Amino acid sequence: MTKNDLIVRPIAGREELELFCRLPYVLNDELADDLDAGRRRPEWMWVALRGERLVARLAWWAPRPDAPPAVLDTLDLDDAARSPELLDVASLLLSTATAAVLPAGAQPPEYARFIPPGWREDEADRQVVEDRMTVLERAGAELLVDRLRFEWRPGTPVPEPSGRLSFRPVGDRGELVELMTLVLEGTLDAHSRADLTRMPAARAAAEQYDDELAHYRSPRDWWRIATTRDGDPVGFVIPARNNYNPIIAYIGVLPAHRGQGHIGDLLAEGTRILAAQDVPRIRAATDAGNVPMARAFHRAGYAHFQSEINMAWGRSPGE
Repeated sequence: MTKNDLIVRPIAGREELELFCRLPYVLNDELADDLDAGRRRPEWMWVALRGERLVARLAWWAPRPDAPPAVLDTLDLDDAARSPELLDVASLLLSTATAAVLPAGAQPPEYARFIPPGWREDEADRQVVEDRMTVLERAGAELLVDRLRFEWRPGTPVPEPSGRLSFRPVGDRGELVELMTLVLEGTLDAHSRADLTRMPAARAAAEQYDDELAHYRSPRDWWRIATTRDGDPVGFVIPARNNYNPIIAYIGVLPAHRGQGHIGDLLAEGTRILAAQDVPRIRAATDAGNVPMARAFHRAGYAHFQSEINMAWGRSPGE
Protein backbone atom coordinates (compact mmCIF):
# COMPACT_ATOMS: atom_id res chain seq x y z
CA MET A 1 0.00 0.00 0.00
CA THR A 2 1.23 3.50 -0.75
CA LYS A 3 -0.07 6.79 0.59
CA ASN A 4 1.63 9.92 -0.66
CA ASP A 5 5.30 9.03 -0.14
CA LEU A 6 4.58 6.34 2.49
CA ILE A 7 4.97 2.67 1.55
CA VAL A 8 3.38 0.02 3.78
CA ARG A 9 4.27 -3.60 2.99
CA PRO A 10 5.58 -6.87 4.40
CA ILE A 11 9.29 -7.56 4.09
CA ALA A 12 10.25 -9.44 0.94
CA GLY A 13 12.08 -12.16 2.85
CA ARG A 14 14.95 -12.89 5.18
CA GLU A 15 17.19 -10.67 3.04
CA GLU A 16 15.29 -7.64 4.39
CA LEU A 17 15.84 -8.50 8.04
CA GLU A 18 18.50 -5.79 8.34
CA LEU A 19 15.94 -3.24 7.15
CA PHE A 20 13.38 -4.49 9.65
CA CYS A 21 15.91 -4.26 12.50
CA ARG A 22 16.78 -0.61 11.93
CA LEU A 23 14.43 0.25 14.78
CA PRO A 24 15.76 -1.02 18.13
CA TYR A 25 13.95 -3.50 20.36
CA VAL A 26 14.99 -6.30 22.69
CA LEU A 27 13.63 -8.99 20.35
CA ASN A 28 15.80 -8.00 17.38
CA ASP A 29 18.46 -10.60 18.20
CA GLU A 30 15.86 -13.39 18.14
CA LEU A 31 14.24 -12.58 14.79
CA ALA A 32 16.65 -14.54 12.56
CA ASP A 33 16.31 -17.73 14.60
CA ASP A 34 12.54 -17.29 14.75
CA LEU A 35 12.37 -17.01 10.97
CA ASP A 36 14.53 -20.12 10.55
CA ALA A 37 12.35 -22.04 13.01
CA GLY A 38 9.08 -20.93 11.42
CA ARG A 39 7.88 -19.00 14.46
CA ARG A 40 7.82 -15.94 12.22
CA ARG A 41 7.15 -15.49 8.54
CA PRO A 42 8.14 -12.60 6.25
CA GLU A 43 4.47 -12.02 5.43
CA TRP A 44 3.83 -11.42 9.16
CA MET A 45 6.57 -8.75 9.37
CA TRP A 46 5.49 -5.35 8.04
CA VAL A 47 7.23 -2.03 7.54
CA ALA A 48 6.22 1.57 6.85
CA LEU A 49 8.82 3.34 4.75
CA ARG A 50 9.43 6.90 3.56
CA GLY A 51 12.00 6.40 0.87
CA GLU A 52 14.79 4.42 2.54
CA ARG A 53 13.79 5.47 6.07
CA LEU A 54 11.97 2.98 8.27
CA VAL A 55 9.37 4.94 10.24
CA ALA A 56 7.36 2.08 11.78
CA ARG A 57 7.23 -1.71 11.83
CA LEU A 58 5.28 -4.57 13.34
CA ALA A 59 5.45 -8.36 13.55
CA TRP A 60 3.44 -11.30 14.80
CA TRP A 61 4.88 -14.44 16.43
CA ALA A 62 3.63 -18.01 16.72
CA PRO A 63 4.84 -20.70 19.13
CA ARG A 64 5.20 -23.33 16.37
CA PRO A 65 5.58 -23.38 12.57
CA ASP A 66 2.10 -24.88 12.12
CA ALA A 67 0.36 -22.31 14.35
CA PRO A 68 -1.37 -19.07 13.29
CA PRO A 69 -0.15 -15.70 14.65
CA ALA A 70 -0.48 -15.87 18.44
CA VAL A 71 0.94 -12.55 19.62
CA LEU A 72 1.62 -9.15 18.12
CA ASP A 73 4.94 -8.76 19.90
CA THR A 74 6.62 -6.06 17.82
CA LEU A 75 5.24 -2.58 17.16
CA ASP A 76 7.87 0.10 16.83
CA LEU A 77 7.99 3.71 15.71
CA ASP A 78 10.87 6.00 14.85
CA ASP A 79 10.79 7.58 18.31
CA ALA A 80 13.50 10.08 17.42
CA ALA A 81 11.10 11.67 14.92
CA ARG A 82 8.05 11.52 17.18
CA SER A 83 5.02 13.53 16.00
CA PRO A 84 1.23 13.12 15.96
CA GLU A 85 1.52 12.10 12.32
CA LEU A 86 3.79 9.20 13.31
CA LEU A 87 0.98 7.70 15.38
CA ASP A 88 -1.26 7.98 12.32
CA VAL A 89 1.36 6.13 10.28
CA ALA A 90 1.54 3.36 12.89
CA SER A 91 -2.26 3.10 12.94
CA LEU A 92 -2.32 2.80 9.16
CA LEU A 93 0.41 0.16 9.30
CA LEU A 94 -1.50 -1.84 11.91
CA SER A 95 -4.83 -1.72 10.08
CA THR A 96 -3.29 -2.57 6.70
CA ALA A 97 -1.21 -5.46 8.00
CA THR A 98 -4.08 -6.82 10.09
CA ALA A 99 -6.41 -6.87 7.09
CA ALA A 100 -3.79 -8.69 5.02
CA VAL A 101 -2.61 -11.25 7.61
CA LEU A 102 -5.60 -12.13 9.79
CA PRO A 103 -8.86 -13.75 8.65
CA ALA A 104 -11.71 -11.29 8.16
CA GLY A 105 -13.70 -10.83 11.35
CA ALA A 106 -11.20 -12.71 13.53
CA GLN A 107 -10.27 -11.30 16.92
CA PRO A 108 -6.68 -10.03 16.65
CA PRO A 109 -4.04 -11.75 18.78
CA GLU A 110 -2.96 -10.09 22.01
CA TYR A 111 -0.30 -7.39 21.96
CA ALA A 112 2.71 -7.79 24.25
CA ARG A 113 5.69 -5.50 24.79
CA PHE A 114 8.75 -5.88 27.01
CA ILE A 115 9.72 -2.67 28.77
CA PRO A 116 12.24 -1.55 31.39
CA PRO A 117 11.36 -1.91 35.08
CA GLY A 118 10.05 1.34 36.50
CA TRP A 119 9.05 2.57 33.07
CA ARG A 120 6.28 4.74 34.47
CA GLU A 121 8.81 6.83 36.42
CA ASP A 122 11.04 7.49 33.39
CA GLU A 123 9.55 10.10 31.04
CA ALA A 124 11.20 8.73 27.88
CA ASP A 125 10.33 5.10 28.62
CA ARG A 126 6.77 6.04 29.51
CA GLN A 127 6.32 7.98 26.26
CA VAL A 128 7.50 5.00 24.19
CA VAL A 129 5.00 2.71 25.89
CA GLU A 130 2.11 5.19 25.79
CA ASP A 131 2.59 5.91 22.07
CA ARG A 132 2.26 2.21 21.26
CA MET A 133 -0.70 1.85 23.60
CA THR A 134 -2.40 4.76 21.83
CA VAL A 135 -2.03 3.02 18.47
CA LEU A 136 -3.50 -0.20 19.89
CA GLU A 137 -6.33 1.65 21.65
CA ARG A 138 -7.30 3.33 18.38
CA ALA A 139 -7.67 -0.19 16.96
CA GLY A 140 -9.94 -1.28 19.81
CA ALA A 141 -7.51 -2.94 22.22
CA GLU A 142 -7.47 -2.38 25.98
CA LEU A 143 -4.82 -2.91 28.61
CA LEU A 144 -5.22 -6.41 30.01
CA VAL A 145 -2.36 -6.58 32.52
CA ASP A 146 1.07 -5.35 33.56
CA ARG A 147 3.50 -8.18 34.20
CA LEU A 148 6.81 -8.44 36.02
CA ARG A 149 9.59 -10.56 34.52
CA PHE A 150 12.17 -12.13 36.82
CA GLU A 151 15.54 -13.78 36.33
CA TRP A 152 17.65 -16.10 38.51
CA ARG A 153 21.37 -16.37 37.79
CA PRO A 154 23.88 -19.08 38.79
CA GLY A 155 25.65 -18.22 41.99
CA THR A 156 22.45 -17.02 43.61
CA PRO A 157 21.70 -19.24 46.62
CA VAL A 158 18.81 -21.64 46.13
CA PRO A 159 16.55 -21.88 49.19
CA GLU A 160 16.87 -25.18 51.03
CA PRO A 161 13.78 -27.41 51.31
CA SER A 162 11.64 -26.41 54.27
CA GLY A 163 10.64 -30.00 54.93
CA ARG A 164 6.96 -29.06 55.06
CA LEU A 165 6.14 -30.64 51.71
CA SER A 166 7.04 -33.74 49.75
CA PHE A 167 7.50 -33.68 45.98
CA ARG A 168 6.81 -36.29 43.34
CA PRO A 169 6.64 -36.30 39.53
CA VAL A 170 3.36 -35.60 37.74
CA GLY A 171 1.51 -38.80 36.97
CA ASP A 172 -0.16 -37.96 33.65
CA ARG A 173 -2.06 -35.28 31.75
CA GLY A 174 -5.31 -36.00 33.55
CA GLU A 175 -3.81 -35.56 36.99
CA LEU A 176 -2.18 -32.23 36.15
CA VAL A 177 -5.21 -30.83 34.30
CA GLU A 178 -7.37 -31.67 37.32
CA LEU A 179 -5.01 -29.74 39.61
CA MET A 180 -4.80 -26.87 37.12
CA THR A 181 -8.60 -26.72 37.13
CA LEU A 182 -8.69 -26.50 40.92
CA VAL A 183 -6.09 -23.71 41.18
CA LEU A 184 -8.13 -21.50 38.83
CA GLU A 185 -10.53 -20.87 41.69
CA GLY A 186 -9.68 -17.41 43.01
CA THR A 187 -6.71 -17.05 40.65
CA LEU A 188 -4.89 -13.70 40.56
CA ASP A 189 -3.69 -14.26 36.99
CA ALA A 190 -5.35 -11.83 34.57
CA HIS A 191 -5.13 -14.13 31.55
CA SER A 192 -6.75 -16.97 33.48
CA ARG A 193 -9.48 -14.67 34.78
CA ALA A 194 -10.16 -13.54 31.21
CA ASP A 195 -10.36 -17.16 30.07
CA LEU A 196 -12.86 -17.92 32.83
CA THR A 197 -15.23 -15.28 31.45
CA ARG A 198 -15.42 -17.30 28.23
CA MET A 199 -15.22 -20.95 29.29
CA PRO A 200 -15.43 -23.32 32.28
CA ALA A 201 -12.32 -23.84 34.40
CA ALA A 202 -11.85 -27.44 33.23
CA ARG A 203 -11.74 -26.33 29.59
CA ALA A 204 -9.39 -23.42 30.34
CA ALA A 205 -7.00 -25.79 32.14
CA ALA A 206 -7.11 -28.38 29.36
CA GLU A 207 -6.47 -25.77 26.67
CA GLN A 208 -3.50 -24.33 28.55
CA TYR A 209 -2.03 -27.81 28.94
CA ASP A 210 -2.56 -28.75 25.29
CA ASP A 211 -1.57 -25.38 23.79
CA GLU A 212 1.40 -24.63 26.03
CA LEU A 213 2.68 -27.23 28.50
CA ALA A 214 2.43 -30.20 26.14
CA HIS A 215 4.79 -28.50 23.68
CA TYR A 216 7.75 -28.01 26.01
CA ARG A 217 10.51 -30.31 24.81
CA SER A 218 12.26 -30.43 28.19
CA PRO A 219 11.79 -33.58 30.31
CA ARG A 220 8.39 -33.92 31.94
CA ASP A 221 9.96 -35.69 34.87
CA TRP A 222 11.09 -32.20 35.95
CA TRP A 223 7.45 -31.38 36.72
CA ARG A 224 6.56 -31.74 40.39
CA ILE A 225 3.44 -32.12 42.50
CA ALA A 226 3.77 -31.03 46.13
CA THR A 227 1.96 -33.03 48.79
CA THR A 228 1.43 -33.00 52.54
CA ARG A 229 2.97 -35.73 54.64
CA ASP A 230 -0.30 -37.60 54.22
CA GLY A 231 0.05 -37.47 50.44
CA ASP A 232 -2.65 -34.90 49.76
CA PRO A 233 -1.84 -32.54 46.83
CA VAL A 234 -0.95 -28.98 47.83
CA GLY A 235 0.10 -27.61 44.44
CA PHE A 236 2.52 -28.06 41.56
CA VAL A 237 5.44 -26.44 39.78
CA ILE A 238 6.39 -26.77 36.11
CA PRO A 239 10.10 -26.11 35.44
CA ALA A 240 10.78 -26.28 31.70
CA ARG A 241 12.68 -24.92 28.73
CA ASN A 242 10.88 -22.92 26.08
CA ASN A 243 12.46 -21.99 22.75
CA TYR A 244 14.56 -19.30 24.40
CA ASN A 245 15.27 -19.93 28.10
CA PRO A 246 14.88 -22.26 31.06
CA ILE A 247 11.71 -21.09 32.79
CA ILE A 248 9.38 -21.56 35.70
CA ALA A 249 6.37 -22.08 33.46
CA TYR A 250 3.63 -22.47 36.06
CA ILE A 251 3.18 -22.54 39.83
CA GLY A 252 -0.20 -23.34 41.35
CA VAL A 253 -1.38 -23.74 44.94
CA LEU A 254 -4.75 -25.34 45.65
CA PRO A 255 -7.21 -22.94 47.31
CA ALA A 256 -7.35 -24.90 50.59
CA HIS A 257 -3.59 -24.52 51.05
CA ARG A 258 -3.12 -20.85 50.16
CA GLY A 259 -1.77 -18.28 52.58
CA GLN A 260 0.73 -20.69 54.14
CA GLY A 261 3.85 -19.80 52.17
CA HIS A 262 3.76 -22.86 49.92
CA ILE A 263 4.49 -20.72 46.83
CA GLY A 264 8.04 -20.31 48.15
CA ASP A 265 8.45 -24.07 48.60
CA LEU A 266 7.22 -24.76 45.08
CA LEU A 267 9.40 -22.05 43.52
CA ALA A 268 12.46 -23.31 45.39
CA GLU A 269 11.85 -26.86 44.16
CA GLY A 270 11.49 -25.73 40.55
CA THR A 271 14.60 -23.56 40.84
CA ARG A 272 16.63 -26.47 42.28
CA ILE A 273 15.60 -28.72 39.39
CA LEU A 274 16.65 -26.21 36.73
CA ALA A 275 19.81 -25.09 38.56
CA ALA A 276 20.94 -28.74 38.61
CA GLN A 277 20.95 -28.66 34.78
CA ASP A 278 23.75 -26.04 34.84
CA VAL A 279 21.55 -23.46 33.10
CA PRO A 280 22.84 -19.93 32.38
CA ARG A 281 19.66 -18.32 33.77
CA ILE A 282 16.09 -19.04 34.77
CA ARG A 283 13.28 -16.76 33.64
CA ALA A 284 9.80 -16.37 35.12
CA ALA A 285 6.95 -13.86 35.16
CA THR A 286 3.87 -12.93 37.14
CA ASP A 287 1.21 -10.25 37.05
CA ALA A 288 2.07 -7.04 38.88
CA GLY A 289 -1.08 -7.56 40.93
CA ASN A 290 -0.01 -11.02 42.11
CA VAL A 291 1.84 -9.68 45.13
CA PRO A 292 2.40 -13.07 46.87
CA MET A 293 4.08 -14.51 43.78
CA ALA A 294 6.24 -11.42 43.22
CA ARG A 295 7.39 -11.54 46.84
CA ALA A 296 8.24 -15.23 46.48
CA PHE A 297 10.46 -14.49 43.49
CA HIS A 298 12.30 -11.78 45.42
CA ARG A 299 12.82 -14.07 48.41
CA ALA A 300 14.20 -16.79 46.14
CA GLY A 301 16.85 -14.47 44.70
CA TYR A 302 15.15 -13.64 41.41
CA ALA A 303 15.78 -10.12 40.09
CA HIS A 304 13.03 -8.06 38.45
CA PHE A 305 14.90 -7.35 35.22
CA GLN A 306 12.05 -6.42 32.87
CA SER A 307 8.36 -5.56 32.75
CA GLU A 308 5.70 -6.31 30.16
CA ILE A 309 2.34 -4.95 29.12
CA ASN A 310 -0.37 -7.05 27.50
CA MET A 311 -3.27 -5.55 25.58
CA ALA A 312 -6.23 -7.49 24.21
CA TRP A 313 -9.41 -7.10 22.18
CA GLY A 314 -12.52 -7.87 24.19
CA ARG A 315 -10.75 -9.97 26.83
CA SER A 316 -10.82 -7.66 29.82
CA PRO A 317 -11.14 -9.66 33.08
CA GLY A 318 -14.06 -7.50 34.21
CA GLU A 319 -16.26 -8.21 31.21
